[in-house]
Amino acid sequence: MPAPSVPADLADLVAIAARENPDKIAVVEAGGRSATWAGLEDEVGRVATGLSAAGIVAGHRVMLVVGNRLEFVTTYLAVLRAQAVAVPVNPGSTPAEVARMLADCGARMVLADPDTVTTVRAAVADPAVPAPAPRVVVVGGTLQPGERSYDDLRADRARPVPPLQDPDKLAVLLYTSGTSGLPRGAMLTHRALLANIEQVASVSPRMIHGDDVVLGVLPLFHVYGLNAVLGGVLRHRAKLVLVERFDPEGTLDLVEDEACSVLPVAPPVFAHWKGIDGLAERLGPVRLVLSGSAPLAPEVVEEFTDLTGVPVHQGYGLTEAAPVVTSTLCSTGTPARGSVGAPLPGIEVRLVDAAGGVVAGGDPGEIQVRGANLFSGYWPDGADGPGEDGWWGTGDVGILDEAGDLMLVDRVKELVIVSGFNVFPVEVEEVLKDVPGVRDAAVIGVPDETTGEAVVAFLVAGPGADPAAVREAAVERCAALLAAYKRPVRLEVVAELPLTVTGKVQKGRLRQRERRRATDLVD
Repeated sequence: MPAPSVPADLADLVAIAARENPDKIAVVEAGGRSATWAGLEDEVGRVATGLSAAGIVAGHRVMLVVGNRLEFVTTYLAVLRAQAVAVPVNPGSTPAEVARMLADCGARMVLADPDTVTTVRAAVADPAVPAPAPRVVVVGGTLQPGERSYDDLRADRARPVPPLQDPDKLAVLLYTSGTSGLPRGAMLTHRALLANIEQVASVSPRMIHGDDVVLGVLPLFHVYGLNAVLGGVLRHRAKLVLVERFDPEGTLDLVEDEACSVLPVAPPVFAHWKGIDGLAERLGPVRLVLSGSAPLAPEVVEEFTDLTGVPVHQGYGLTEAAPVVTSTLCSTGTPARGSVGAPLPGIEVRLVDAAGGVVAGGDPGEIQVRGANLFSGYWPDGADGPGEDGWWGTGDVGILDEAGDLMLVDRVKELVIVSGFNVFPVEVEEVLKDVPGVRDAAVIGVPDETTGEAVVAFLVAGPGADPAAVREAAVERCAALLAAYKRPVRLEVVAELPLTVTGKVQKGRLRQRERRRATDLVD
């Protein structure tokens, strides 16, 4: 298929690269399998042809329940080329979770691998999934009646497909992490995906160069791994090293073996690598670390850079923004401590108060975003998308400094209002995390008959710490540093906090726990 000079979708980027760099390695798995740009283009074309032959037409949803492997990349791009809609989901989802998403999006086909096929089969059989059940395609493993193998889905040869005429067609449906309430499907068009890739590419200095080897340890079902990492690799024709799952020592070995130069990671990685002998030497090939998907404490950045000499750049992003909104690489000067940087070229950011008025002068406000990268609302009807003026409220609270850099404060939905006073959980969490013996902390609001809401804190004690002593020290520190209305009415020491795959605390689960506790007390 002749490669277009201007891409209409992500799959066109592969066609362009195959024409200009056919023999260059595009993707390699940790286990050794690899594909050149020409090989990747051929595989994408054959799978797209196979999808069409299987009855998948423009607009049909195809769910991907697979890990970081070549077949994810080829099928994802093939779905986009076929002008169907890719629905990547967490391969660690339960059958009930997959069933709910299948029922919600009406997927016609599901791709599974040996690690997920049991879950997918149970989900497809769930009564909540309406008939006809989606067809199951399996990468490797033994087939059951009615299933097809990935190899069988692939056509013998690729056939040309009609070019995408409308870049505002839906390309990807991404279910958000659901930290508060059930996940919702964010609708990302071809235009939005490409817009953010180009916005990132216009940052100077560049995050990814054509000669970079990029670590692909972030999950591809997550928007950060999908569009910021995979999309960036496609745009710059870099080399992507796919890792099925993060292992502190094993991933470092891979960084050395493959000479990875750019490491996009989530914040938990820094804690796992802390204390590893010879870390600076083992990160020798690395020129840049990119951290996103959750806030990273400034002291962690400083400690890592001092130890390794490798710069760490942070950003702020959301699934609904495809995903990158700001980066410290865009800051006009040295970013302020704790900053997530300035908006990317082509993206506007402003802060508004509860009445919708624009906030200025360093005061906190809800972050609103405007740009071609924004989503089209939530599935299926585009609800809660950008307004007529293009602005979309993120639900996050931030502060813009004089240089235009953004500082994250908290979530609007996580704001706790005690006797009419606003309490930002992050402020309380920072106090608690400084208590000796506390490894992590999370704060939520719970209903209170007297004050409307009250603050409740969950603490994770460090190794060897006495939970009772930790709790007592936390109470004393809160009394010393926090106003009375900000102090937790209850402090609970727990073994661990519920986290998303990218390390965010699932406060929705903590609230559910509190609701069950309240019900038990009433009973």
